[in-house]
Amino acid sequence: MYRGLSVIVIAPVLDEEVKIREVVRRMPRPWVDEVLVVDDGSTDRSAQVASEEGARVHSMGKVVGVGAAIRAGFQIALDEGFDVAVVIAGNNKDSPEEIPLLLDPIIDKEADFVQGSRFLKAHADFGPMPLYRKLATRIHPQLFSVVSGKRVTESTNGFRAVRRAVLEDPRIRLTQSWLDGYELEPYLYISAIRSGYRTEEVPVTKVYPPKSQGQTKMKPITGWWSMLKPLFYLGLRLRK
Repeated sequence: MYRGLSVIVIAPVLDEEVKIREVVRRMPRPWVDEVLVVDDGSTDRSAQVASEEGARVHSMGKVVGVGAAIRAGFQIALDEGFDVAVVIAGNNKDSPEEIPLLLDPIIDKEADFVQGSRFLKAHADFGPMPLYRKLATRIHPQLFSVVSGKRVTESTNGFRAVRRAVLEDPRIRLTQSWLDGYELEPYLYISAIRSGYRTEEVPVTKVYPPKSQGQTKMKPITGWWSMLKPLFYLGLRLRK
């Protein structure tokens, strides 16, 4: 428990047995009540490694998509009464030590949804970040700001904290099947803003590993269309 609120950290993972070990090891346990690794159909030892390090593992049974995995984690958070759900990358690009930065605005009753922003971090060094991602992660927040009606600096970073009230809101329809992939995260963020919840950004670290270690599983075209899709669907009122 952190400053009176129960906290669950959700880390979706797909074939990251080396990196997920570090994610779980680095978790600030005094501040986190539950570390939930949602295994999205890994064929390596990701689930076993996470369990060995003390995380609870929820298996999806097959590859269903990162959005579906995060949604499953959210449902567990709601079913078990956690006050706040934190989502963190399972590939060790985020810094678990920075989780309190996400939690403080919620606990101080300044925000219901806190987004980590790599672009607010002073003297940030992203490591060997692919060029197309440098461009996409800058363009996406600009489009996101137009659609959501609120200026943001970061909209593609999955490191964020959400109060349970946001996840319980029936206006935010996370169970839609078109949100099974990367679509869920920008959809949730836009929907939280449009539903009147207080959102805030905090500076966080995002570091890309060397290319030889595997930088991302997102494909340049289909993956980024998944991230853009909610902006078009919600912007044009094609979906709710």
